[in-house]
Formats: sequence, C-alpha cells, structure tokens
Amino acid sequence: MGKKIKKEVEPPPKDVFDPLIIESKKAATVVLMLHSPEEEILAKACEAIYKFALKGEENKTTLLELGAVEPLTKLLTHEDKIVRRNATMIFGILASNNDVKKLLRELDVMNSVIAQLAPEEEVVIHEFASLCLANMSAEYTGKVQIFEHGGLEPLIRLLSSPDPDVKKNSMECIYNLVQDFQCRTTLQELNAIPPILDLLKSEYPIIQLLALKTLGVITNDKESRTMLRDHQGLDHLIKILETKELNDLHIEALAVIANCLEDMDTIVQIQQTGGLKKLLSFAENSTIPDIQKNAAKAITKAAYDPENRKLLHEQEVEKCLVALLGSENDGTKIAASQAISAMCENSGSKDFFNNQGIPQLIQLLKSDNEELREAAALALANLTTCNPANASAAAEADGIDPLINVLSSKRDGAIANAATVLTNMAMQEPLRQNIQNHGIMHAIISPLHSANTAVQSKAALTVASTACDVEARTELRNSGGLEPLVELLRSKNDEVRKHASWAVMVCAGDELTANELCRLGALDVLEAVNLSGSRKNKFSEAAYNKLLNNNLSLKYSQTGYLSSSNIINDGFYDYGRINPGTKLLPLKELCLQEPSDLRAILLINSKSDVAGFGSPTEDKSEAASGRNTVLSKSATKEKGGRKGRGKKEEEKVKEEDEVMAVPKFVGEGSSDKEWRPPSDPDFSMYVYEVTKSILPMTSIKEQIEVLAKYVAEKMGGKIPKEKLPDFSWELHMSELKFQLKSNVIPIGHVRKGIFYHRALLFKALADRIGIGCSLVRGEYGRAWNEVKLLNESQKGVIGSLPPPELYVVDLMFHPGGLMKLRSREADLYRFL
Repeated sequence: MGKKIKKEVEPPPKDVFDPLIIESKKAATVVLMLHSPEEEILAKACEAIYKFALKGEENKTTLLELGAVEPLTKLLTHEDKIVRRNATMIFGILASNNDVKKLLRELDVMNSVIAQLAPEEEVVIHEFASLCLANMSAEYTGKVQIFEHGGLEPLIRLLSSPDPDVKKNSMECIYNLVQDFQCRTTLQELNAIPPILDLLKSEYPIIQLLALKTLGVITNDKESRTMLRDHQGLDHLIKILETKELNDLHIEALAVIANCLEDMDTIVQIQQTGGLKKLLSFAENSTIPDIQKNAAKAITKAAYDPENRKLLHEQEVEKCLVALLGSENDGTKIAASQAISAMCENSGSKDFFNNQGIPQLIQLLKSDNEELREAAALALANLTTCNPANASAAAEADGIDPLINVLSSKRDGAIANAATVLTNMAMQEPLRQNIQNHGIMHAIISPLHSANTAVQSKAALTVASTACDVEARTELRNSGGLEPLVELLRSKNDEVRKHASWAVMVCAGDELTANELCRLGALDVLEAVNLSGSRKNKFSEAAYNKLLNNNLSLKYSQTGYLSSSNIINDGFYDYGRINPGTKLLPLKELCLQEPSDLRAILLINSKSDVAGFGSPTEDKSEAASGRNTVLSKSATKEKGGRKGRGKKEEEKVKEEDEVMAVPKFVGEGSSDKEWRPPSDPDFSMYVYEVTKSILPMTSIKEQIEVLAKYVAEKMGGKIPKEKLPDFSWELHMSELKFQLKSNVIPIGHVRKGIFYHRALLFKALADRIGIGCSLVRGEYGRAWNEVKLLNESQKGVIGSLPPPELYVVDLMFHPGGLMKLRSREADLYRFL
C-alpha cells in the first residue's frame, strides 16, 4: 500500500483582514464604530449605545458630547434592517433630552423618522419612531416640523396598531400636535375621531387618558363635536362616568362632555338618551371635588345657548347647582357660581334661585378666597338684574354689608359685580335708603379711583342709583367723591363717560353739589364732550343742562336762554353773554371789583335788611319805596305835586331823588365778616305788590298784560321806537355804578331800562307769581319774554286741545301788548 500523503492547508489571502473580536468598555470607542462600513459592527455598536442611553440622562449627554447623534441620523436610512431598527431605538430614547432634540431639529431628520412609521416596518421600529416623535412634539418647533413633513397621517394610522406602546406613543404625539389649530383642522379631514374613540376601550389607563385629553382639545371645534356625536362618542363618555372603576378618567371625560354640551343638537341627544339626568346626578353625588367642578363647568358651557338653558331648566339643573354651592371645595363653589350666572338668562331659573341660592351666595361673599367672592358677586349681579324680587331677597339675606365690603376687594371683577348688585338693589327706594345707611357713598370712592374701566363704569352707575337725595349727595361731596366723578367724564371709554355723566346729572339735583361740580370743572369737561360728535351722549347733554339749571346765571350767560321751568331765585345775576370756555366769576368776586366800563351786572335779590319791608300794609310799602307804581293809590297825588315844574327840571329832580334813594351795600362799613349780596328793597317791594295785586287775577293773559305794564312803568315807561335813541339809559347805569362803587346793580335800582333790563325784571317777577315765561337774549342789548297762551276760541272746549300758541310780551313800545310768533326771526326783527 502506498503511503498516505497529508494535504497542505492553503494560507489566507494576503489582502484579507483576519477576524478580530473587540471588547470595548469606552463609549467613545463604540461611537467611533458608528462610522464602520460593516453592518454587523454597526448593529452591535447601536445595540451597545442603546443600552448605554437607557441608563440615564447623563449618558445621553455623554453620547451627545461624543458626537454620536450625527452618524446615528445617517443610520436611520441604512439598507440593513437591523441597523436601521437599532438606530431608531436609540433616537426613541435620546429624543427625551432637550439638547438632543435641538440638534435633531437642526439636522432636519424628521423625514427619516416619519419614514419609519411605514406599514411594512417592524412593530419595534414603529414603537421607537413614534416615541421619538412624541418626545420631539413636546416643543413648538418640533410640532411644526412633524406637521409640515406629513407626520399626522401615519400617526393616526398607528392608533390601530396591535402594540399598546405604539398606540400610546402615537396618541401622545397627536395630543401634542392638536394644541395647534391647523393640526386640529387636518385631524378632522383625516377622520381621526373613530380610532381615538376606539382607544377609550383600551385596557391601558394611560392610553384612555391620552385619548380623552386629545378629545378634550379637539372638541373645542364645532366640526369635531359633530363628528364625535355622529360616532356615538357621548355614549362612550357616559359609560366611563357610570363605571366606578374608571374614576381616574371621570374628570377628563367630563371636560369632553362640557365641550359637547355647547351644541344644541348634542344636548338634545344626551337629554333624549337620559344622559343629562345621569350627568347631573353624577355631579351632585360625587365626592371628588374636581369631578364636581368639571360638571359645573360643563353646565356653564351648555347654558350659554338659550335652548340649552331651557332644557337644563326642565331637568332641574338648579337643584344640582345649589347643592354644589355647599361643597367644601372652593373650586367647586366657584364653578357652581359661574354656572348659576350663566343660567340666570332663563327667567325660570332666576325665580328658582330666589329662595334657594341667593342666601348661599351671600355667604360666599364673606370668603377669604377673592376668586370665590368674585364668582358669587357675578352670580348675584345676574340674578338681581331686572329682577326686583331677587334684589329684595339679597337684601333680606343680609347682603348689603358683605356687598359693600367687596367694594374694597383686590379683584376688579369682584368690585364691578358687587357694584352692579348694589345698583340693582337701589332701584327700590326702601333698599336704597338701607344701602345709604350702610355707608355706600364713602365705600364707592375707592372704586371711582380705579384704573379699570369696568370698575369705573359700574361705580359711576352705583353713584347714579344711590345719590338720589340731598343727604347722600352731601355725604358723597364731603367724602371727596365728586373729584373722581368729574375725572371720569374725561374717560376715552364710552360706557364710563356715559355712566359718569349720568351720575353727575343725578348729583346736580341740589344747588350745593351742582356748584361744587362746576367748581371742579364738570361744566367745562361736559361742554368739550358735547362739542365732540363721537364722545357726546344723551347723558352728557342732560348732565350739562342739569348743571346749568342749578346755575341759571351761568346758563343764561352761556346759552342766552331760560325756559319757563328755570325759576329765577335770589342771587341770580345777568353778567351778559360769555364765550364757550370762559369762566363766569362768582357773585362775591364780581361785587368786590371796582366799577369799570364793562356792562353792568344785574342782580336779583329780594332778601332785604331794610326795616319795614315785607309789611302787608300798603302805606309802609310806599314809604319804604318812595317810588310810583301802577298799583299805588297815591300815584295820582304824587303826579299832581310835580305839575308845576318844567319837564326837564322834573326829570332832573326825579333822577337825583332816585340816586339818593340807593342804599349802601349790606355789610359796607360794618364789622360783620360774613359777606352777603347787596340788598334790593325796591325789588322786594315789587314782589310784594305783584303778589298782592296780580297773583289773584284769574286770567293768565290779564296777569301778563298788567305785569308788563308794571315792569315798563318801573323802568322808564313806554318808549316810542323813534324816541329810543334819546332814552338815556346808559348814563343812568353809569351813575348807578358810580354811586354803588360796583359793576353789580340790583335790578330794583334801575329806573331807566331797555329790553334786557325789562325782560329780566319781567321774568323774575313772573316766576314769583307762577306765570310761565321764558327769557331770551338777542343781539345788540335785545332780550324778550315768550309766553304760551291758549287761543280765545279754544277756551271752554272739552277734550283734547291743540298746543298753546307762543307770544312775545311787549315791554317797551306798547307795554302789555302780545305778538304771536309765527316766523321767529322775521317777527322778532319787526317787533324789536
């Protein structure tokens, strides 16, 4: 046999590297391996990095610092499935690190990650790719990138994945994305509601919770609510509420239901299926504060719709809300109060809360929780608006003190609401007096100073409703409440300006307050407001006129007109016309000025300190006056005594007598420090005479005619038109100013008067005896009185009458004559 020869082994090729097993304990070494062209090395390196990253945040930061992220992003699109899978798993973990997220956004890897969601990929790739996107979507820029790269559609598809982690990650990412309105719109187009609803049946609470939270966001849009309703989503939600084991989901389920109840169709559907009654019962009987709070919020949202309110009222929602007011949790009580506020638009609900609800809300006003006080005050404001019974109920529940205390709250809403309730209460006089007795005028000062326009508006309205008598206005004035009120007239807010004007109009109801308002500049501000077409309102005009009506001297100077309802009282003075924006000096200041060449200021003052005035005897009156009157029995005798004198001499003696008869001003040369206006004994006598002789006349026309003759007689008699230029009234007025050492002339001293002297005297005397007449200032020293009289043919007619006709009283040319006004300008031109 031949010898067996051993076959020689061929040596390995020289260009082939012998296999090398490397065991590395350094992350840096493994990161370097990510650049290897070998799939096996890449796969093992990725696996090692994945395990390293799982161990904590520090390791993720280390990998970032070692530069692992950039080579890993390239492996997301590697041809080898294992390499691609392992790289995706790493990013699922790494993307929770904020610095990694930032770098991933810069590297723009979103397309590569979203590509891993393709249906043909493994479940594990789906899991970690969706986890990466969930982490990336936590920030706004990440959301934008995911949406712009079309990530929403594959994520919705993965909601139907058999793997719970894939569902959870996808749902979390979708929840983050739908915070943006544009994503919500796209979600509706992709019909995402059905797969989300399916997740409510999941056995994993976290998936159910994320699904509910997502539904809570997307049902803010009407289209999504409709889709939810069409896919029987409400049934799923009610079932969750009925399942005690799912009580950790009840709060979110209620939030979704709250959104859905905004739609009439939804609330009808839930009511028809008995779900609404279950919801109310669930809310009332739950022991979890957040559940009760969300139930109340659901009711609030639903109650914004009128038809919804009607259905809720039929389901006796009020009982549930009153029960929730008794909760120990402030949040629940706040939500219940807000729901009551919303339900107040229904009159039936308002009536229900009269006995049940209002007392509890009053108690809540005493809470230390400012937000709760605000919510309770809002409910009371809505309950008492246009409802006197509820306003009374609030007062009967001892609500006035707590409401006034809320006016000093730190929350503007609470102050505004409390002010509204007090305003509603003050509509009833007994309640208004009660509110005044509790110091409202002092308490409202702080709200008037508020910088919040809602508070300013409501506070001004409270002043308008409570300052209805002299005592209240005096308290407001003494408390410094008029200054901020005048300041509010300057507001740029229309409602604030309107309510402030209303309050000023009410406060101008008495002379002292009106004068103080004028001193503070209210008239000037209102005048500027009323000159502006955009800023004026009916209340600013009414307030301006009301202030002027309490300051007739200013009104006549500014407007040149006093109506028959503007009664001239003592202290009135005619300064003459002043231009808008010009201030009228007070009477005292004018009286203390030296005489000048300015027009004489005519004063009305019947208060006399001269002895004998006001005596009922005619003789005393004549003696004190020392002057002729058309009503005096001694007139004939006096005229006879002057017959022998020449005409010019007689006039000269008469003028000297008149000047000498002028008394000195009250207080002149005396030590009496209290200033009083100049007395006017002659005018006092005029008042006495016309009261005694003209007032008893039964015919108004006769009263007017006789009074006109009386006034003309006192002012120089009848003056023919052609003789008017020779009527030396200017010299007479200059002599009076010189004699009195003042520009202020009491009307009774004027013995030569023309149009404006006579018209003023006629108006002043007519007002004393109840003859209705106006005083109108014209041009060039003209002024006249207008009266309204029934036509002779209308007297004695029974039934409705046409309005009386307007006449001008002649005091100059034919004293006592009346001219009917048809065309005012033409008639007056001819007449005057």
